[in-house]
Amino acid sequence: MKLSVIIPAYNEARTIEALVRSVLAVNVNLAKELVLVDDGSTDGTRAILARMQTEHPEWKIILHEVNQGKGAALQAGFQAATGDIVLIQDADLEYDPNDYSALLAPILSGKADVVFGSRFLGGGAHRVIYFWHSVGNKFLTTLSNMMTNLNLTDMEVGYKVFKREILQSLALREKRFGFEVEITAKVARQHCRIYEVPIAYYGRDYAEGKKITWKDGMRALWCIFKYRFV
Repeated sequence: MKLSVIIPAYNEARTIEALVRSVLAVNVNLAKELVLVDDGSTDGTRAILARMQTEHPEWKIILHEVNQGKGAALQAGFQAATGDIVLIQDADLEYDPNDYSALLAPILSGKADVVFGSRFLGGGAHRVIYFWHSVGNKFLTTLSNMMTNLNLTDMEVGYKVFKREILQSLALREKRFGFEVEITAKVARQHCRIYEVPIAYYGRDYAEGKKITWKDGMRALWCIFKYRFV
């Protein structure tokens, strides 16, 4: 079996190399395929990826000429992936690849089709940051659960893992952070077997490059109701 790790990046020159080293270092007893998608970076990320491509021609590196959003980057990565299992990995070091074994276990054991990480179930170290972000996350997760009849604790989490055939069956539309809501609603509608596992979380602040804002929260709120029916 093969694991495709999809890494969307937008202005992550400070972290992308360390993140890739961490992904390569973790042992999951599966062949790994790296799919890196630069979403119109302007900070030097593209030059770093160009060098990586020269050093590792087997990696798949996709360059968007203009910023389209995380959802668009992930959709491009999904289309390029050839692994049996597809894992989303943010490029900003907020999520620890050492959690891969826990994330993959429910799928590898035949129990799950989709696995979400959760920053609210315990797990490893958690940076203490942004009370109102956590309130907003729990609010959006609760509303999403009401629409999907799931009992997730962390719908907005970056760590999501899928059997590739599940992704291939989905028609995804959201180009930005509404992706998290859309894909949750659509795997719920397909009655996929969904598991959650606790993960570590090394959150960063806006000075360190955090990008999500209240506008993304408002879009997520709209998407929760939109994808109840679409």
